[in-house]
Amino acid sequence: MIEDSPAQETGRKTSVRHFLGALVLVSLCACTPASSPEGGEATDTPDHDWPSYGLDHTESRFSPLNEINPETVKDLGLAWSVDLPSEARGLQATPLQVGGVLYFTASLSVVYALDAVTGETLWTYDPEAWKYSPRALRATVGSHRGVAYDDGAIFVGSSDGRLISLDAETGKVNWITNTWDEHDSRKQITGAPRTFNGKVIIGHGGADFGTRGYVTAYDQKTGEQVWRFWTVPRDPREGPQENAALEAALETWSGEWYKWGGGGTVWNAITFDPELNQIYLGTGNSANYNPSLRNPEGLDNLYVASIVALDADTGEYVWHYQVNPNEAWDFKATADIILADLDIDGQARKVLMQAPTNGFFYVIDRVTGRLLSAEKYAKATWAERIDLETGRPLEAPGIRYEDGPATFWPSPFGGHNWQAMSYSPATGLVYIPAMKMAATYFATPEDIADAEQTVLGTDRYWFPIGMSIAGRPIDEDDGTGELLAWDPVHQEARWSVKRRYMWNGGTLVTASNLVFQGTADGWFYAHDASNGDELWRFNVKNGVIAPPITYEVNGVQYVTLLVGYGGSVAVGGPLLDPGWRYRTHPPRVLTFKVGGKTPMPATPEPDYAVSPIDDPQLPIDEQSASRGERFYNRTCAWCHGPGGHGAGAVSPDLRESSAAHDYDALRTILIDGVLVSRGMPQFNEISDREVRDLQMHIRSFSRAAAQEARPE
Repeated sequence: MIEDSPAQETGRKTSVRHFLGALVLVSLCACTPASSPEGGEATDTPDHDWPSYGLDHTESRFSPLNEINPETVKDLGLAWSVDLPSEARGLQATPLQVGGVLYFTASLSVVYALDAVTGETLWTYDPEAWKYSPRALRATVGSHRGVAYDDGAIFVGSSDGRLISLDAETGKVNWITNTWDEHDSRKQITGAPRTFNGKVIIGHGGADFGTRGYVTAYDQKTGEQVWRFWTVPRDPREGPQENAALEAALETWSGEWYKWGGGGTVWNAITFDPELNQIYLGTGNSANYNPSLRNPEGLDNLYVASIVALDADTGEYVWHYQVNPNEAWDFKATADIILADLDIDGQARKVLMQAPTNGFFYVIDRVTGRLLSAEKYAKATWAERIDLETGRPLEAPGIRYEDGPATFWPSPFGGHNWQAMSYSPATGLVYIPAMKMAATYFATPEDIADAEQTVLGTDRYWFPIGMSIAGRPIDEDDGTGELLAWDPVHQEARWSVKRRYMWNGGTLVTASNLVFQGTADGWFYAHDASNGDELWRFNVKNGVIAPPITYEVNGVQYVTLLVGYGGSVAVGGPLLDPGWRYRTHPPRVLTFKVGGKTPMPATPEPDYAVSPIDDPQLPIDEQSASRGERFYNRTCAWCHGPGGHGAGAVSPDLRESSAAHDYDALRTILIDGVLVSRGMPQFNEISDREVRDLQMHIRSFSRAAAQEARPE
């Protein structure tokens, strides 16, 4: 089924000639008073709450609630809304709802507690992550995916590496612990912790910047470390590995890979299995990407791009399955992991399911770690298939770019990324926010030189990946997404709904046979979970990348959604730009119920116009601008986009920024870090000449935009 979005039919940027170019593409507080006429004290029972990231330990996001159903969903309306500060951009979190209180994070790891019935702000907690690590802000794009709850405490991982326990009723700090062994501005925390067996577990990101991945479990009451599992070996010159699993993994590495840390960070997927008392980790990409630098013998590089099972009590290795041996493209196994019991070939199997970036859907026996099936859920030309006997992909020729550029599907955005998928045991289907985009992968001498200059423990450069990735829209529908209903038993699509843009929100499915999803172009949909028919939609007036949740308070079912476009969209430039603008389209919390009558706050329409700031009389030093372009593409485009076109919502458009054209102002922002409290990273390691070069490049692309905008 193909659906055309009802919004923004005009004004969509059709030109993709600036999309990424040769840009290095990397993986990826007081509230405004609530708008609500309704009140009431919230009381609840745990059966109707949403107490953990994926609702329960299966991470299925399948709600048993059914007041909102195919008959009543047509009357679903807004119960209340809350505007958040403009710095709370790119909302990704799954809110939790416990006892009538919503808990969620916005940008910069700020925690909010709101009354789930009225939207009243109960408390906020700002860990001031920017103060502790002003450099690390450059690695997060302000991203944060939420908190964990257990036994009256809220747990949040601050982007600067601290794990913090808060009193759920008051927001007061119970304890704070540092999850870094030492301060490292290349790491960051963007994911939600998980709680289990009196412990709380958290990982970190940063493989793209040259780190070594690990997860750590802490005592919930004291914050003391219980165990830690490293996902890749350490430098063998430092002595024996931490455990036998890492000694075995060491045999799968070659060369001087340890200079870049190895990667394998656990920044999203962590699932606890109470039946088997196991933790499943989804690990990230390699560091660096280029195997000719990192791994000249072409070994597997465990446990990068893998699903790893650990004993939940001790953190000891149980089994692993590697999705991409010798990973080389920013492919990763960091998508959510869902647990289920499936009948496969007449046999009941305890399985886990994942749709990682590489475009294959994996069903794995979670008792043994054996791969049961793997098929393409998205266009994936990098491999013909997955061999079920060996579990290894049959790779297409030339995809490792040793002999020149290689173009294939998917891009590092993936067929699916971190956006939550859901599973309904009633329909037997998994609902995936899928997407499509090709990319060209290649390595230049400059890429290799940058990687060689950037080793673990230094902060001079920020993308030591040893190669480049350029988005290449080839098929007519490249850059689009879909809501895909996938049958995990038969490994086939049952239905799909086309989405106008590819960077959309996660999904929620209910026992009443509804599946909900928000989209990049600002709509919130309810579909029939069996066939995909659209049953309801609501214009939320900003892009959605977060998943919705549902809960019941005082006998009334609610659906809550965080609204605010962002994340890694900036690197997509015009192709991923639905017209949302930083500081123009506010981030919000929206809550719906049957019969809700609260009007949406007034909000400007999507805006594709740009008003470049340029003085044609000012000269441009072309050599300086060329140096500035290289610096910009590996340092600034992550948030501000190629050529300054950053899909709007994450950061200011530098083509319109007067500060970017004022050397003194630009230097104060970059080197002195005067805007770190608002999420602008500090770059105090750069030189005055680099500031000048950057200014020249910004002036250059602003002038080009101004000339394009002038009438003939």
